[in-house]
Amino acid sequence: MTKRITLAVTGSISAYKAADLTSQLTKLGFAVTVLMTASATRFITPLTLQVLSKNLVHLDIMEEPQPDKVNHIELAKQTDLFIVAPASANTIAKLANGLADDIVSCTALALSLDTPKLVAPAMNTQMYINPITQNNLEKLKKYGYREILPREALLACGDYGPGALAELSVITNTIMEIFNEY
Repeated sequence: MTKRITLAVTGSISAYKAADLTSQLTKLGFAVTVLMTASATRFITPLTLQVLSKNLVHLDIMEEPQPDKVNHIELAKQTDLFIVAPASANTIAKLANGLADDIVSCTALALSLDTPKLVAPAMNTQMYINPITQNNLEKLKKYGYREILPREALLACGDYGPGALAELSVITNTIMEIFNEY
């Protein structure tokens, strides 16, 4: 049976890497469903991810494509692994504090407690090392999320330090390891 990955893309300059991640996961035989925050759509178009995933990209919590189903609940039920990549500081804060005001945060909150959940942060170094973000990441770990650590690199803003999205090979290897555990 094909494993189903829900990829949540959030507002980070690294959002463009979601295209390669979607393509790689699809080529590995996974069924990929993409969720995007409004900010993510400013960095990469939903159409790109739709073509690569061969699935509808979900953008709006109030959009209900199937009248007989609640979309975010159905998406959560159909998820074998949930990953937020890239994960912005804003989305990490929402997830850590149970805020549910967009398709990503609502679907995350509706996931079964035993669904594997990953978060791959990508943001400015100061935002990443900020105690608030670090506290939110620790909260997520208590709730069953695994963090895929960001790389140290020269960031788009010109700063050097931790905050660059992990290499896609690290992300895909982590996903493969999780599926091998089950």
